[in-house]
Amino acid sequence: MAQGPEAAKPIPVASASGQAQPPMAERRPKDVSIHGDTRIDDFFWLREKQQPEVMAYLNAESAYTAAWFQPLAGLQERLYQEILGRIQQKDEAVPVREGGWWYSSRTLEGAQYPVFIRRAAQGSERRFDPAAAEQVLLDVNELAKGKKFMNLSSLMVSPDGQRLAYSTDETGARDFELKIRDLGTGQDLGWRAQKVASVQWSADGRYLFYITSNEAKRRDRLWRHALDGSTPDVLIYEDKDPLYNLDLSSTADGRFLSLISRSKDASEVRLLPSRQPLSPWALLLPRKPGQEYAVEHREGQLYLLSNDRGPNFRLVRLPLPDLKRLPLKPQHLAAAKELIAHRDEAMLEGLTMFKTHLALQVREQGSVKLRVYDHARFKPQEIPFEQAVYTATSNRGLNREYDSGSLRLSYQSMTTPVSVYDYEFASRKLHLLKRQAVQGGYEPARYETRRIWAQAADGTQVPVSLVWAKQLRRTGPQPLLLQGYGSYGNSSDPRFSLPGLSLLDRGVIIAVAHVRGGGDLGRRWYLEGKLAKKMNTFTDFIAASEALVAQGFTEPSQLIITGGSAGGLLMGAVTNLRPDLFKAVVAEVPFVDVINTMLDESLPLTTEEFIEWGNPKIAEQYRWMRAYSPYDNLKPGAYPAILARTGLNDSQVPYWEAAKYVAKLRTLKSNADAPLLFDINMTAGHGGASGRFDGMKERAKVYSFMLQQWGLTEARPSKP
Repeated sequence: MAQGPEAAKPIPVASASGQAQPPMAERRPKDVSIHGDTRIDDFFWLREKQQPEVMAYLNAESAYTAAWFQPLAGLQERLYQEILGRIQQKDEAVPVREGGWWYSSRTLEGAQYPVFIRRAAQGSERRFDPAAAEQVLLDVNELAKGKKFMNLSSLMVSPDGQRLAYSTDETGARDFELKIRDLGTGQDLGWRAQKVASVQWSADGRYLFYITSNEAKRRDRLWRHALDGSTPDVLIYEDKDPLYNLDLSSTADGRFLSLISRSKDASEVRLLPSRQPLSPWALLLPRKPGQEYAVEHREGQLYLLSNDRGPNFRLVRLPLPDLKRLPLKPQHLAAAKELIAHRDEAMLEGLTMFKTHLALQVREQGSVKLRVYDHARFKPQEIPFEQAVYTATSNRGLNREYDSGSLRLSYQSMTTPVSVYDYEFASRKLHLLKRQAVQGGYEPARYETRRIWAQAADGTQVPVSLVWAKQLRRTGPQPLLLQGYGSYGNSSDPRFSLPGLSLLDRGVIIAVAHVRGGGDLGRRWYLEGKLAKKMNTFTDFIAASEALVAQGFTEPSQLIITGGSAGGLLMGAVTNLRPDLFKAVVAEVPFVDVINTMLDESLPLTTEEFIEWGNPKIAEQYRWMRAYSPYDNLKPGAYPAILARTGLNDSQVPYWEAAKYVAKLRTLKSNADAPLLFDINMTAGHGGASGRFDGMKERAKVYSFMLQQWGLTEARPSKP
C-alpha cells in the first residue's frame, strides 16, 4: 500500500455545530478496471487496517461522529433508560426437556450475559419442578470478565449429561474456540480446537464431531475427537468445493448424525449411525446444482423435503436402505410416497419430527402456518392464530424431545411480545407458557398493525407491514421508519420491537417492506430478487416507499429508511436511485462495495455467494452488479442524511466497505446540511456489541440520530 507524508498529518474533526470540516481521506487512485469498464478506486487503501494511517482515519471518523452526537447525549441517555426500563432484567427462559433434564437460561439484574442452567426431571413423568435444585452449566458473565466482547456458540451437552461442548469468540471475527467442560467438576478439559463452527456428540458421548473453518471462514472440514485422548483428532471429510459449507445435525430420533453440505442453491447429506461413531459416513443423495433437500428419520423411514418437483418443496417418505447401498438413485426419489405435494402458492420451510406426529412450517400468502400431522392418519391440524400480521416458528431447538405429546412454538407480532406456546396433539389446544415481559404498563390495544400492498414497476404486488400508536395517528403524513432486507431468501417477518416502542410512543410509524430477494412470499419471491433480477429488490423498496407517501402515511421529508448487512446494500442502492425520496438513511454493517468484494476470492463469503450475486469475472454478471453496487454508483449531488455503522472486526462485511463508501461520498455530496456519519465499533464484529446493555446503548444512539432528523429531540413518549 502506498504511503506518504500526508498520512501523518492530523485529520480535522468537526464539532456538532458543523463549523469544522469532517475527516477527508487521502485519495490514492488504484485502477480496478475490468471488462473494458474503467474504474478508479481512490480509497482501496483503507482495506489495510494494520497500517497506522488507516487507523488514524478511522479514529478521526469516530471522533467526528462522537462530536456530532455530543449534543444528543442527554437524549441518548433518556432513550437508553426507556429501553432498559421496559425489560425484566431478572428473568428465566421457558425450560426445554432433553433426556433426564430440563434446560434453561436466565438473566440476572445488572448482568450483560445469560447463565445456562439445568434441573433434574422429576418422577416417572419427568415433570418440571421449579423448586428442584439447579446446576449452573455455564455463566457467560464469568467468561466475559475482562473482555470487551464475548459470543457463545455450539452449546451442546453430551447424551449422558456429563459433559458440555461450547465455543467462544472474543473479538467478533467469528473465530470460535471449542472447549469441553466436565459438568461434574465444573472445569474445562485441557483440549481445545480452533475456528470451530458446529458440533455433535456420538450416542455414547465418547466422541465429539466438529467442523472447522478455513482462513476464508468457509466451513470445510469435519473432525472426530476421542475424549479419552487415545488417538489424535481425525479428519473425516473435507469439502473442497468453494461454493459449499458444512454443518452438523442429527435426526430427531437420535439414530443418525447428519453432515450437510450446502451452497446457496444446493445441498447434500451424509448419515452416520450415532451408535457407530467409527463407521464411514454414507452419502444419501449426491449434490447437483439447484437440488436441495432436508432429511429426517422415523422407524426405518426417511422423510425428505425436496425441491425436485418445484422450488417450494414437497414432502416424501421412503424406506431407509442399507447404508452400504447408498447413495439413493433418482428412481428411488421418483418412487417415494408423496405425503405433501409441491404447490406454487405454499412453501414448505421446515419439518419437526416426533414419534407420533410431525409438524410442518409452511409459508402461504406471506404468513407462516404451522400444521401438525399424526403419523397414523396423516390428517393436518392447523394451529390457529388470531392476528393477520404475525410471525410463528417451530424448530428442533424448541423441541428437543422426540417422544413428546406437544409442539413447542414461538409467536410474535408487531404488537405482541415474543410468546412461547405448547400445542397439545391430543386436545389440539394452545397453552401459553410465557410471554416476554414489558415493564412500564405496555398495552397492545394502544397499537394498530396493518398490511398494505405496493405495486412494483413490473406490476408485482409487494406487501408492507406497518404498526403505529393509535392515539398518535394523524390524518396527514408523519415520521415513518421503513425497514428492508431482501436477500438470501431470508424473510423479514413482522416482529415485536421492545426498543421500537420509544419511536412508536413519539408518533413514529414503523414499517417493513417485504421485497423480492427475501423469502416472504415463498421461494419464487427469492428467485425473483437475485442474480440478474437483483434490481427488483431495490425497485420494490422504492415502490413501497412511494406507496407509503401516496397513501398518506408519510412524506419524503419524514421518511427514514434502515437496513443491515445485505439490507445495507439495499440502503445504498435505493439512496443512489432515489436520493430525493428519503430524509435519512441508517445503514448497518452495509455490504456496499459489491464488485471489489466479489472480485476478491480470499475474503470470507465471496466464492460461496457467486450464486447469490454473480461472479464479476464473468462479463454479463459483472454488468448486473455494476448497475447497483452502491460504492460504484455514487455521483455528485445532494444526498439524505446518512449514518453508516460497522464493526472493526466484522468478517462478514469488512469495516472498509462502509469506510470507503463514506470517504468517497464525502468527495461527492453537495449538501452540507445533511450529516454524513461513520460510526465504527472498534471491539465488535458483524452483530455489534455482544452485551445486552451495550446493545441497548447502541440502539439508543441510532434512535437519537433518527429523532434529530425528524425534529423530535424534545419529544417525550406518550403515556396511556
